[in-house]
Order: sequence, then structure tokens, then C-alpha cells
Amino acid sequence: MKTISVAHSPDADDIFMYYAIKFGWVSPKDAVFENLAADIETLNQATLKGEYDICAISFALYPFVKDDYALLKTAVSFGEGYGPKLVKKKDKQLKRNFKVALSGEFTTNALLFKIAYPEARITYMNFLDIEQAVLDGTVDAGVLIHESILTFDKELEVEREMWDIWEELSGGGLPLPLGGMCLRRSIPLHSAIDYENTLIKAVEVANKNRKVLAPMLLEKGLIRVDANTLDNYLDLYANDNSVNLSELQYEALDKLYELGYKHGFYTSLIKAKDFLIPSEYEELRAN
Repeated sequence: MKTISVAHSPDADDIFMYYAIKFGWVSPKDAVFENLAADIETLNQATLKGEYDICAISFALYPFVKDDYALLKTAVSFGEGYGPKLVKKKDKQLKRNFKVALSGEFTTNALLFKIAYPEARITYMNFLDIEQAVLDGTVDAGVLIHESILTFDKELEVEREMWDIWEELSGGGLPLPLGGMCLRRSIPLHSAIDYENTLIKAVEVANKNRKVLAPMLLEKGLIRVDANTLDNYLDLYANDNSVNLSELQYEALDKLYELGYKHGFYTSLIKAKDFLIPSEYEELRAN
């Protein structure tokens, strides 16, 4: 059996969507998945270096790795009226060139932030350190992601929602693309299709069995938040819309890549559907 490396972030939605595989509820046909967790920018950088077979990434990274990785249709996170938050200490006035902490150069929130605040002075740090950096004055503001958007300190307030920036830039009516997964193109096509189908099934099974899986993850200490926060967070980022990319989500991805191209962050304009695994191949082969 081949061993396939699968890297995901340690945030609650990624762990939730993957652990149906870890617990043996779902498995690929011809391989064993070996998983590891790291913060999203570490995974973005690792994908640039081609380190993992399957990897969670920020959607904003994908145009940089499109030649080596196919975009997967599952385990996706989108914001629908919510998303990362730009926070500062209460009553602090931000100057045009304020110093801000972001969770990584290739994150989706960084792309949108740079478009919205071209004069801000950016420093990158692990997403777990951003809240404290704002509290102790290391930076003037920071963009919180993952569970921090629900649990940040009472001394902080939201300066601006990344959702509002997205609405203004995109023209409205589209979900905010945050993160997804990609798969190494050198993997044989029939195996790639199986691995993607395994992940789709895992997300589907996790979502349908949330009342069983969520307490198991909490009991094993795999989640950083309490039961109520986990429930709220999964409502946001691990739900029916995470199982398989929808037409509206494809449209949102294309708008994200159009904005990145228009503002000079990408050298070419891409359409998300052009970079998927051609899963119809298995059906054609069977006929």
C-alpha cells in the first residue's frame, strides 16, 4: 500500500473534515493516508516547495502552484456574511500606514487586505500570535482567522470585517473564498480520482455524523475550543457547502483570481474549473 501525505491546518474545521479518515470510517482503495497538521501559511509555503501529496491551502495561493497541483472540489471553507476580522485595541485610531499582523503572505485575507490597505506596513506571524501582538502593542492591528474570530479578547474591537472588503471588491452576492485543498499532479489519474472521492466522502460523513464526531474530537483534546464554540465554528466553516464546490463557489473563486490579476498579484488570469481533477475519466473508462 502506498503512503500518501495529507497536510491540513490544526483549526477545528480542517480536523473535523479529515478525521472520518483518521478514525477509519472512510479510506482510499490503494493507499494509506498519513496526516499532519500545520498552520496555513506553513502549508502554503510547503505547497510551493511540493512537499506534500495532498495539502490544505489558502485559495489565494493556488495560481502560484497550479502547474504542479490540481485543485480539489472538497474540504472547502467559504465565508457567507462572515470571515477573518481586522481588529485593534478599543478606541485606537489607525493611521494610513498602520502596522498590521497577517497570518501569511499567501493567505486569502492577505491578498484582500493588500488591495484594500496598500499603505499599511505588514508583518507576518503565526495566526495564534496575532491577538497577543495587538494587545501588547507590537502591531497596531491584526487580522484574526480560524476560531479566534469567535473568541478574541474584550479589549479588542473589530475595525473592519474582511467580508465587507470582499463585498466591496467583488461587487457582492458571492461567498468569500478562504481555503481548500490541492493534490499533486504527478499522482496517476485513477489514484487521484480515488483520493479526491475519499476526501469528499470523509467530509460528507463527518458532516452527517457531526453529533458523534465533534464530541470525540473534544474528548481526545484535538480541538482548541470548547463545545459551544466548536459548534458555532463548524456552522460557519464545515457544513453542507464544504462537501463539493458549487457553481456559486466557482464564480467566487474566479472573482478572487480576477481581482488578484487585476491588482498585479498574479501573472495570468485563471478559471478554477480548468484546474480540477477530470473525474469524468473514470466514467468514460468504465463505458
